[in-house]
Amino acid sequence: MATPRTVAFYTLGCKLNYSESSSIGRLFEDNGFTQVKFEEGADIYVINTCSVTDFADRKCRQIVRRALRHTPHAFVVVVGCYAQLKSQEILEIEGVDLVLGAAEKFKILDYVNDLSKAPDKGLVFAGEVREAKDFINSFSFGDRTRSFLKVQDGCDYKCSFCTIPLARGKSRSDTIENVVENAKKIASSGVKEIVLTGVNLGDFGNGTEVIEGTKPKKEAMFIDLIRELDKIEDIERFRISSIEPNLCTDEVIEFVAQSDLFVPHFHMPLQSGNNKQLRQMRRRYKRNLYADRVQKIKSLMPHACIGVDVIVGFPGETEEDFLESYQFINELDISYLHVFTYSERPNTLANEMNGVVPIEERRRRNEMLRILSEKKKRHFYKQFLGRRRDVLFEVHKDPNLMTGFTDNYLKIETTIDPSLLNQIATVQLMNINDNGNLDVIVMDIPENVFDYV
Repeated sequence: MATPRTVAFYTLGCKLNYSESSSIGRLFEDNGFTQVKFEEGADIYVINTCSVTDFADRKCRQIVRRALRHTPHAFVVVVGCYAQLKSQEILEIEGVDLVLGAAEKFKILDYVNDLSKAPDKGLVFAGEVREAKDFINSFSFGDRTRSFLKVQDGCDYKCSFCTIPLARGKSRSDTIENVVENAKKIASSGVKEIVLTGVNLGDFGNGTEVIEGTKPKKEAMFIDLIRELDKIEDIERFRISSIEPNLCTDEVIEFVAQSDLFVPHFHMPLQSGNNKQLRQMRRRYKRNLYADRVQKIKSLMPHACIGVDVIVGFPGETEEDFLESYQFINELDISYLHVFTYSERPNTLANEMNGVVPIEERRRRNEMLRILSEKKKRHFYKQFLGRRRDVLFEVHKDPNLMTGFTDNYLKIETTIDPSLLNQIATVQLMNINDNGNLDVIVMDIPENVFDYV
C-alpha cells in the first residue's frame, strides 16, 4: 500500500492542545505529508482529545464518524488526555485504528508505518503516565494573527476533581533560552500576538517537584521567563493564558503593569468562593488571597481584564455554600466567568466524596453564574465606551466583517477592511452590539499597513 500523503486534525480542549496539534502537524509535513482541512477529506485523521470537557466519549465518537464520512478508508488516530486516560474505551469506537498516550503522541510517525485500516480493533500505545518525563516544545503556526506557545506541561498539584496529572504527568518546562528562540521564530513569521500556554503555567521552571510549604528549587521561575520575553523586539503582544492565583505573585502583577508587551489580561481559576469547598477541592489558597490578587491587579491596572474559572455542584456544596460563593464572586471586580458544571471523574478523590449534588441543581447554579458573567462582562465593556484602545484585527466568520481584541480583551466587530487584518490599530469604542461585542470606529492606521496586504 502506498503511503498516504494527506493528514487532517481535529482538536478538542485547551490552547495547549492546539499548540501540540500544530507541532504534530509540522512533524507530518516535514515527512512529506500535506496537511488539509478536516472537511476536505484526508488519508490520516488525528483527533487530539481533552478529558476536562463532559461527554468526551460521545464527542470522540462523533468526530470519528465525521472523519469517515469524508474519507471512509481513512486511518484514524486518537491522541491527547482522553487517549491517555481511557485508551481501551476509545479502542471500542468503531473506526479507530490507533490510540497514542501522553508519552507516545509526539512519536506518532513511528506508529503509522502500516496505515491499513484495522480489520477488527486498532492498536494502543499508551504507557504509564510517569513515562511522560520529557518536555516537548510546541507552538501553533499558520494563523498570522496569534500563536499559542507551550512553555510548561504536566502538574504536581493534586486538586481532588482533576485528572490532568493522570493524563499529562509531572510538572516540567522548557528552558528560557528555547522559549525565547521559539518566540523569535514565531515573530519572524508576522504573528503579532503570542499566548503563553501550559497546564500550570505559573509553575514554570526546571520541573523539579514542589514540596508543599517550601519554595520550589528551580533554575528559573515564571517571572524570569516573562522578563526575558519582554526584551523581544519583533512581537507586539504577549498574553498569559491562565495562571493559578497562588502563583500570580505581586512580582508578576507589577511586572505586567509596567510592560509594553505583556497585555493587561489575567485569567485566574477560582473554582469556588467558599473556603470549605476550596479545602475539599485541595486548592492551594483561600478566597481572601484571591480577593487580594484581584485588588492588586486593579490597583495597578484599573483597565485590566480578569477572567475567572468556577465549578458548581462540587460534592458537598450546599445551597448556603453556593450562595456564599456567588456573593463573593459578585463583589469581585472581575470581567467574565468560565462556569463548569462538576462532573464525576474516575480515579479522583472527589468521585468518592459524599454530598452529591443533583444534576438539575448543578445546572441551575451554572445558569445563575452564567447570567452573572454576562452582567460582569457588560459592566466591564461599558466602562470603555467612548474611549480609544488598540485592537489586533483578525478574520470574522462573516466575510463582510472583521473582529479582534483590544489589549485588555474587549472583543470588537466592524466592517471588513482587508488592509487592517493582522494589524494593530487604534479604535474608538462606540457601543455594545446585539452579539455582545463592541462596535468601533478606526481612528489611527499603522504607517506600515500596506506592507502586509
